[in-house]
Amino acid sequence: MYKKIITSAFAIILMIGLLSACSQAGNEKGKKSGSQTVKIGYFPNLTHIATIVALEKDYFKEEFGENVKIETKTVNNGGLFMEAMTTKAIDVGTVGPGPLLNFYVKNPKFHIISGAVNGGAVLVASEGSNIEKLEDLDGKRVAIPVIGSTQDVMLRKALKDVKLNATTNGGTVELFAAAPADTATLFVQKSVDAAATQEPWGNILETQANGKLLLDWDQFAWGKDSTNTVVAARAEFLENKELVTSYLKAHKKAVAFIQENPEEAQDLVIKHIKDLTGKEINKEETAAAFKRLQVTTDVNEQVIQEMADISKEAEYIPSNNIDGMIDLSFLEGLDK
Repeated sequence: MYKKIITSAFAIILMIGLLSACSQAGNEKGKKSGSQTVKIGYFPNLTHIATIVALEKDYFKEEFGENVKIETKTVNNGGLFMEAMTTKAIDVGTVGPGPLLNFYVKNPKFHIISGAVNGGAVLVASEGSNIEKLEDLDGKRVAIPVIGSTQDVMLRKALKDVKLNATTNGGTVELFAAAPADTATLFVQKSVDAAATQEPWGNILETQANGKLLLDWDQFAWGKDSTNTVVAARAEFLENKELVTSYLKAHKKAVAFIQENPEEAQDLVIKHIKDLTGKEINKEETAAAFKRLQVTTDVNEQVIQEMADISKEAEYIPSNNIDGMIDLSFLEGLDK
């Protein structure tokens, strides 16, 4: 009887082992065949043009292959993007480095794997604000997309250069969080005196709300080196080298296409945003805004470290240690 129990137990263990092995083999087969879902996140605006073009030109589909399902998620600010990435609603996509480093310091499971856009952000003063230069922002209220956003950090950098401080509750320069799409209304209502915003909203403030350009994209914060948008990925996603490589190949294709065909790329953005929102962006405004950014895969690591330093000074993060956040090994591996 004892021998039969041992034999039966052994049989059960063997069966579990075989089932486990089959399951593991099935998972490995799934990985190799690419039968997975990749969740791509981005903002529906011009500074996310690389992702939009890659979707419109089917570059992601081409590189991932027919066995990979692509899901997309659009958000309106970096905080929402990072929250979605934290809950695994986004695997990879484009976002500003400000929100990403804010989350990375608290949970180092998110990485920058490529650049996407440099510049693309401006500082605009509202009509009647009597702001002629940066120093005139003393005692004024400035709109930013969200607290801790890349534009918030850029504004703090610019203010620091003229010895002004930013605060969220009144003081030297008051920061006022507002969706970029709402900023023109705030200008008309005289609710804010200026705005640090990304394109095409900066151009819209000038053309539709009589705003005055205070700092152009090549003067604002770090100028042409200001890293506005990067490709971010969850650490878990980076474990699948094949998928990461496929994403970055599509991203590089999109960047090259935009650089070589700027007008067609802008048309794709206009079409994409209309399909998403039902609203059509003015072609002339898009072209003007496009001149204020540089589409690239480059990442200025020194600028991003300075962003972390400023975020720590603003007490957005407890530490400015972002070692390991930037991982360009996959991108660099494409050329080998």
